[in-house]
Amino acid sequence: GHFVKMVHNGIEYADMQLIAEAYDLLRKGLGDSPKQIADIFESWMDTELNSYLIEITAEVLRQEDAKTGKALVDIIVDAASQKGTGAWTVQTALELGVPVTGIGEATFARGLSSSPVQRGASGPLEGHETPIAVEDRDAFIEQVRQALYASKIVAYSQGFDLIQAGSEEYGWTIDKGALAKIWRAGCIIRAVFLGDITEAYEANPNLPLLMADDKFADKINACVPAWREVVALGVFSGIPLPAFSSSLSYFDGVRADRLPAALIQGQRDFFGSHTYKRIDKEGTYHTEWSGDRSESRWS
Repeated sequence: GHFVKMVHNGIEYADMQLIAEAYDLLRKGLGDSPKQIADIFESWMDTELNSYLIEITAEVLRQEDAKTGKALVDIIVDAASQKGTGAWTVQTALELGVPVTGIGEATFARGLSSSPVQRGASGPLEGHETPIAVEDRDAFIEQVRQALYASKIVAYSQGFDLIQAGSEEYGWTIDKGALAKIWRAGCIIRAVFLGDITEAYEANPNLPLLMADDKFADKINACVPAWREVVALGVFSGIPLPAFSSSLSYFDGVRADRLPAALIQGQRDFFGSHTYKRIDKEGTYHTEWSGDRSESRWS
């Protein structure tokens, strides 16, 4: 129970960071007020993004400061606190070898926001950014919505991967479909698509990758063009999108036929004789890289 709650909070970190990045894109891209963006988030409650966090985001953005009359979100110091569960999730994922990149970047983003010394020393750095020029308001809003949805699915997929790894490591036999149903019944990350997660695991309890479920795969594939466009806009406009971009990179990494990890294995064997495996025959091998470059089989 404690492990599951920890991962829940890690997913919560990712979810909140993704929503914050979507808000940042909308505000800087559209030039809208917080109240206007609140209307956008409220409209997303009629889509697959329907969730508690989307609902309260609209409420937070509508809140005015009683003293100044300004949007309260503009009065709050932009330094996000944390109590440790995000960090614990990332630490545990590292120990179990599970890439929870969205959760990790969300945790690091809070750390960056709370680093006044480093942020205060950034004056000499030039961004060379290009301001976002939105020609079609509705199309831009929809692109951000799709990127948010796809990235959220990655965060949940990674979280369930970690729960599965913990379940296998410690012999817990966690029912992931039932877990999603419990979360939907009442928790901070409760969302409509938790029902889809339950259905996915009920149909295949051994599903190795949540976002590869047919229903999620269809939806996330449809979002990819908008997702790439949004991340590219962030890069060119100098808007930090650590959770959006890391989620897209994970999506591309898990799909890749071949990753550059082979080069890393070669480097490791070169400087530390850590050995490597081959694609064409069994066994573990080591190369005398600085000698005659011959190969020897170790086992």
